[in-house]
Amino acid sequence: MYEEPRDPFADDPDHAEALAPFEPELDDDDRADLLEDLHELEMFERVLHPQGFRGVVVDCADCDEPHYFTWGLLMANLRGLLEANCAQVHEPAFDPDPAHYVTWDYARGFSDCWVKHHGEEASGA
Repeated sequence: MYEEPRDPFADDPDHAEALAPFEPELDDDDRADLLEDLHELEMFERVLHPQGFRGVVVDCADCDEPHYFTWGLLMANLRGLLEANCAQVHEPAFDPDPAHYVTWDYARGFSDCWVKHHGEEASGA
């Protein structure tokens, strides 16, 4: 009879509990900011997705590389922060086409202009 190999991490302690106390709690201002960001992202997706844009690009100060986030991934992260006070772990976009991503400021400006010309209802809001 074949036996499974022993899990090499079976006896390792679980350190996740030790990290939990270091998570800062969200105050009312933080929650309001996250809700505002979530509302903006929903608008960005409604207005920019039909134009061919998939999400937002963020320049990372830590690694000096651009990071590409789809609308859905960013919204899921914000919802995770609001509901469980932690962002979800995710894989970076695989070989993203930079032409399909915009900065947050561009998305805000484009969406604001779109709503002024077409109205909030035209975006599906």
